[in-house]
Amino acid sequence: MDQLADLVSKVSDIVWNSVLLYLLVGTGVIFTIRTRFVQVRKFGAGWKRLFGSFSLKGEKAGKDGMSPFQALTTAIAAQVGTGNIAGAATALYSGGPGAIFWMWLSAFFGMSTIYGEAVLAQKYKTVDKNGHVTGGPIYYIRARFTGRFGKFLAGFFSLAIIFALGFTGNMVQANSISVAFKTAFGTPQVVIGVICAVIAGFIFLGGVGRIAAFTEKVVPVMAIFYMVGCIGILCVNHAAILPALKSIFVAAFDPQAILGGAVGITVREAMRYGVARGLFSNEAGMGSTPHAHALAKVEKPQDQGEIAIVSVFIDTFIVLTLTAMVILTSGQLQSGVPDGLQGTELAQAAFNVTLGSVGNAFVAVCMLFFAFSTLIGWYFFGETNVKALFGQKATKVYAAIVVVCIVIGSALKVDLVWNLSDLFNALMVFPNLIALLFLSGIVARAAHGEDITKK
Repeated sequence: MDQLADLVSKVSDIVWNSVLLYLLVGTGVIFTIRTRFVQVRKFGAGWKRLFGSFSLKGEKAGKDGMSPFQALTTAIAAQVGTGNIAGAATALYSGGPGAIFWMWLSAFFGMSTIYGEAVLAQKYKTVDKNGHVTGGPIYYIRARFTGRFGKFLAGFFSLAIIFALGFTGNMVQANSISVAFKTAFGTPQVVIGVICAVIAGFIFLGGVGRIAAFTEKVVPVMAIFYMVGCIGILCVNHAAILPALKSIFVAAFDPQAILGGAVGITVREAMRYGVARGLFSNEAGMGSTPHAHALAKVEKPQDQGEIAIVSVFIDTFIVLTLTAMVILTSGQLQSGVPDGLQGTELAQAAFNVTLGSVGNAFVAVCMLFFAFSTLIGWYFFGETNVKALFGQKATKVYAAIVVVCIVIGSALKVDLVWNLSDLFNALMVFPNLIALLFLSGIVARAAHGEDITKK
């Protein structure tokens, strides 16, 4: 079993670090150029649309979809997860402060990619046999590629996302919650797993209406709670803010000037870990969030594309950056040092510097919010593909399997499961990127204001 886990891990590392990073960033650059920097031109419009549909208790989502705000919060529920805490800490430990600069740069290009995903999800959304609006990469892949190749590519994507997010991914999220609570409060992991499974099962059974109602209430509250906590810590550590920002920009191009030559972190590693953790966190180009954006009730596809831009900004430039700044101003970071703190432990240590023992509890509660909301979002994305492949009846079986995965995942951490999650996350990206690149002309027309609703 250990040998298999190591093999899967090596394959995953090769795919992520040697192939996928270049494809994801490259796609973002292409979309940025073809849309004439849509993430800059439509940034203000995206915020206006967001606040125009803002509500903690909006109209009930149903067969005809959900509000643009509900679609955004469902997307952000999946994006803002454990990667915003543990992922930021890992990037800083492995890539140094400079990793944050490259994280920002990849997110900037990712904003144009996610614009394209949302636009295409809107254009190619459809109504299923039960009269429910549905959409996502499987539908725009099928629309672009006909015949056996199209069926294979769409089917491959759907199976990969079901396993990557619905099954193995949610096991990882459940484990993150249970471990954080065990560390902070000593609560048995399986107890936390059962509680999460029961609550999640209740939400799953309520369908898209209950999922949208959950995300529109929880996502804004969890984001504000975390941001207020981080900003409070930064106010206390205000003297270290400018040095921290300086270290980000200097270390992005000259890590040794900040870390010293003995650490061994190069510009290449700063780029690698910054881009990898940033893309894994905001999910731009991965094909997950289009499932939510497809359901938004908007006049034109580009309307939801503008709102989607905001989701990457919130995930990376606000939430993830706040985590990085708390860590950098805490003095707890020891980049590249063997046996140094990393991941969740590093984040908890950084918060403990200012909050004392309350820091562990704060991180645990935030991990609960972040990971559980991601769990709900990922379930929904997987469910869309289960329905597309196997029909409505199969969703009950899918929901039952996910609930079991939550309990199992919370009770034990199996390296093979974590490595498989990373690998399936990588595999589902390829079909999505292929479709995005072949459909980039339609996205460009939308960004330039053309009507793309016509066939």
